[in-house]
Amino acid sequence: MPETAGRTTEQAAPDKGIGRGPGRLLLSLYGVFTVAALSRAIVQIALQFDEAPLAYLLSLLAGIVYAVITVALWRGGESARKVALVSCALELIGVLTVGTLTLVDSSAFPDQTVWSDYGMGYLFLPLVIPVSGLLWLRRAAQPQRTS
Repeated sequence: MPETAGRTTEQAAPDKGIGRGPGRLLLSLYGVFTVAALSRAIVQIALQFDEAPLAYLLSLLAGIVYAVITVALWRGGESARKVALVSCALELIGVLTVGTLTLVDSSAFPDQTVWSDYGMGYLFLPLVIPVSGLLWLRRAAQPQRTS
């Protein structure tokens, strides 16, 4: 029998992580969004920064937030869950703020960001994913009932 003395519950039961079950879908989506947002932002910053610096920096910020959430979901555990929870909340605030600003004053953003128009260019997934993430992370914090 493997020795579990001195190990945390997370180490003894790695299959109970926040990146498992429904969290696996979130992990995959955040991984794709990390690559999409960061590559887009890097290219735009390198080639067109003077055209819309705020928009491109916001896309870079979105990509960084997505990367933090991806890593937290992949790592699992209570500390990572808290990091992912805060990051999802920040992401949702960003989507709502930038989405509203792009509708109220579109001239403030001469080019689209990942969060423009509440993520319309990405099928509104930037709005749906953090809400789903917050719900999943909240549920994952609740003690599991055993039968």
